[in-house]
Amino acid sequence: MGLINMASNVKSSFTQLCKNLQDPHHVARFQKICGVNGTFSGISKESKSEQEQLYNGTGIKRCQGESDNHDIYAGKDKVTDGHRQRKPTTTGTRVEQDGCKNGMPNGTGLTIGAGGETGGYTANSFHSGITGASQSENPSNGCGLDRISDKDTESRNEDSKYGNTVKPTRKNSLTGDIGQAFLIENKFLYYLFSFGTELGNELFYITFFPFIIWNVDTFVGRRLIIVWVWVMYLGQCTKDVIRWSRPASPPVVKVEMFYNSEYSMPSTHAMSGTAIPFEILLLTYTRWEYPFSLGLVLSFSWCLLVCLSRIYMGMHSILDIIAGILYSILILVVFQPALEVIDNFNQTCQYAPLIITSLHLAMGLFSFTLDTWSTSRGDTAQILGSGAGIALGFHLNNRLGLVPDPPLSQLPLAVPALSAGLGGLCLLRFVVGMAVLLLTRAVMKALTIPLVCRLTGVPSHDVRKARQHMEVELPYRYIVYGTVGFNIVCLVPQVFRWLRLL
Repeated sequence: MGLINMASNVKSSFTQLCKNLQDPHHVARFQKICGVNGTFSGISKESKSEQEQLYNGTGIKRCQGESDNHDIYAGKDKVTDGHRQRKPTTTGTRVEQDGCKNGMPNGTGLTIGAGGETGGYTANSFHSGITGASQSENPSNGCGLDRISDKDTESRNEDSKYGNTVKPTRKNSLTGDIGQAFLIENKFLYYLFSFGTELGNELFYITFFPFIIWNVDTFVGRRLIIVWVWVMYLGQCTKDVIRWSRPASPPVVKVEMFYNSEYSMPSTHAMSGTAIPFEILLLTYTRWEYPFSLGLVLSFSWCLLVCLSRIYMGMHSILDIIAGILYSILILVVFQPALEVIDNFNQTCQYAPLIITSLHLAMGLFSFTLDTWSTSRGDTAQILGSGAGIALGFHLNNRLGLVPDPPLSQLPLAVPALSAGLGGLCLLRFVVGMAVLLLTRAVMKALTIPLVCRLTGVPSHDVRKARQHMEVELPYRYIVYGTVGFNIVCLVPQVFRWLRLL
């Protein structure tokens, strides 16, 4: 009995710790320390029993069993989203939706006043019982959103005390929401964390990996991409299995809106921000001559910057970040011993092209059955397509004897001295290579979407709606980005040879 009680106490303590780490108020406090202040409009409250909270900025009503400390996963009811329908889970213990029907989803859930400006309430003032217009004036379709009254609009003039309000740089990729204005008091941290969050976005991946392959080390780039594909794939699938919402807003300020419609647990930014720098360290510390301590410091700095940026942006709770880091470490521990086997198989096995293509496609089909359409599914197909294309490209290069790895006798490799000539050559390769990739993407996209729509019978006049069909989105992303990945490894190096850039 003693052991049972001890286990029960440990479980209870762990559960309480997780709930505490998931509290959105910790995120809001971190944002406040970093100089981020929200401008939230008034919320009408008829009575305490009918009080409506804005979860993820969507005006989701308080569910039965939900506590006063904004524990958004305590309720048993679920709210559906007109923009993004979610399949119910088997547990029934969380609010699984990111929005409300006919409401403003996942962005602000806050009505904008005249001139497109918001009310001048800060995140700290939201919980002090601010009242706006009466319920009869509320055109919110039952989503708990109130129109800002004329008196409320006068408070917008107070924003000048804090500086000019700014909007999130990119609107929501699924719903098109542009988000709510917020105040920035520390511009250095704003730009620093904006850069940090970009280290986990598509623009970084599509530039960083090709640069490594073209200018640094094809061996490192090849194996790094294998790890990245598995880390991102497992992270995205886990999100659609767990289905936890983003931190509630208020109190959290949504500095970023692009991924706000997606689930949050675990943070794939934290996963990639952990896996990429530390995998680079593991692949290079015996292959290249440089101080190991320098690599370790840079890896920790990279990871810390990306992880803190996601809290700063209001996209993840502390628990999401910790889970993402630990999950990524687990994947590295499991895959690192098998990485050489996988890489050698991809390059030398005669059946590798068939297995690579079918395996990545099957993984995509599995991920698309986890949930209804969302931007995360398209990203998953894009990652799998890129990984398959790059693996096929390296297989062909090995067969033809192109771009071979340096012999072991040349290891460790010396870091070349930096010079204007070397920098110019790397930059020229990068510009030419990216031009080829962008042209490839544009041509393949123009050809693939209409063709897939015709073959599947899906109307192609509205591309956005057409891509919400699995039979369009999966082959489109897979083919387009598979071709892009293949050209990174095969076509672009040949162009470099033709232009004498190698």
